[in-house]
Amino acid sequence: MIINDKALSHLKKHDQKFVEIIVQYGLPTSWSRPQGFESLCKIILEQQVSLESGKAAYDKLAACVKVFDASHIIKLSVEDMRAASISRQKAGYIIGLANNILDKTVDLDALPSLTVEEATNVLVSIKGIGPWTAEVYLLFALQAPDIYPRGDIALINTIKELWGVKDAAEALEKSKDWSPYRSAASFLLWHHYLSKRGRVNPIESL
Repeated sequence: MIINDKALSHLKKHDQKFVEIIVQYGLPTSWSRPQGFESLCKIILEQQVSLESGKAAYDKLAACVKVFDASHIIKLSVEDMRAASISRQKAGYIIGLANNILDKTVDLDALPSLTVEEATNVLVSIKGIGPWTAEVYLLFALQAPDIYPRGDIALINTIKELWGVKDAAEALEKSKDWSPYRSAASFLLWHHYLSKRGRVNPIESL
């Protein structure tokens, strides 16, 4: 579990802002996703859109197949996915990922046995998966303890708000203060961002 006593003790000791978040909003629930193809597809659909838009796209795509796995998704064409409101680009990414799974170019089941760096390298080698997608998968599906999804707009904006940093590069630099528990810090910052706006837990909504 990413949100644990050790992580909380470290973060609260090193930065009063985390104490303030917990006092104001409490602790987030334990956010996680199953490992595998379906979760990675969900994260691809969430790229550069709101959580709500990502959920809507996933729901439409899931309605097109009996089982959401690579063998069923591969039977869909790009046009089938376009009819489900999936962009042509993301449709290509998902079909490509399904092909990678089926031809065993990529073995998602092997990722837990790799280092974070090795697992990241495997993921970003897949077309359509960049650092943000890889880091979010490592954080939510593999529960890696020291992940800061550097391109996440909500995290960047929250760090700007709370610590006065100027840009994404400064936010990334700030995140290093929270190592080796940057995953817990990321969850707390997302919790602050969503709670302040009256929005729901991103995992419960997807």
